[in-house]
Amino acid sequence: ADSILRVAKPFIKPVAHFCLLSTFVEDGFRMLFQFKDQANYMSNFWGCPWFLAALFVITNLLLQLGASGMIFLRFKPKFGVGALLFVVVLQTLAYHALWDLHFFMRNLSVSGGLLLLLAETADTSKNMFAGVPEFSTGNDSSSALQLAGRVLIVMLYLSLVQLDSTFRILIDILGLVFVSMIAVGFQTKVSAFAVVALLLLENVTLNAFWFEAMGSSRYDFKKYDFFQTLSVIGGLLLVVALGPGGLSVDEHKKRW
Repeated sequence: ADSILRVAKPFIKPVAHFCLLSTFVEDGFRMLFQFKDQANYMSNFWGCPWFLAALFVITNLLLQLGASGMIFLRFKPKFGVGALLFVVVLQTLAYHALWDLHFFMRNLSVSGGLLLLLAETADTSKNMFAGVPEFSTGNDSSSALQLAGRVLIVMLYLSLVQLDSTFRILIDILGLVFVSMIAVGFQTKVSAFAVVALLLLENVTLNAFWFEAMGSSRYDFKKYDFFQTLSVIGGLLLVVALGPGGLSVDEHKKRW
């Protein structure tokens, strides 16, 4: 596994960024090309004037596409990550997702990926001063962000657990072992890579929206789940690229 990770290392971060931001880019373009339908839906859902619903849609699509572009181009990425975190909170409240456990846990997972992206930008800023001596306890803001990101990102796997067959039970138990190891930071890179493989398998089998009739409710739900899961896969790939951070079992083992 370590040899595979070494070979894949140059490609992991770009692929992680692409996957992590995919749900925001897809949602932004969906709002752009289906603007009237989205505004009508929000107006009916809220029972509010159409122009307020339209303003909500415009704000979402501009923030999602603009912030994703900033992160891709490495132009003030911290502001880009902050804007996307704001979008997640805004949509959670706007769609009343606090009371939908499935939707809420997925949003927490995507937020975890964004926190890892924020930790990456903090590490990049530190590397600009690589020649300057500094005292580090491993308990800095970057490590705290990585810990929070690791814990939040495993929420997605918990929302996928379905004990409906012997095979599925075995796969889910294996996955739960790996996500627990990610949360505490033990054998973190290998565990994250294993969960990426499991999520990829589940994503292309359970969320194959391309087999559904375009425009149907099943198509929309599966497409939404597909890109949300892809974003979490991006967050896990960032765990592989960045490591667990200072607040982890792996880091403490190094000090022992």
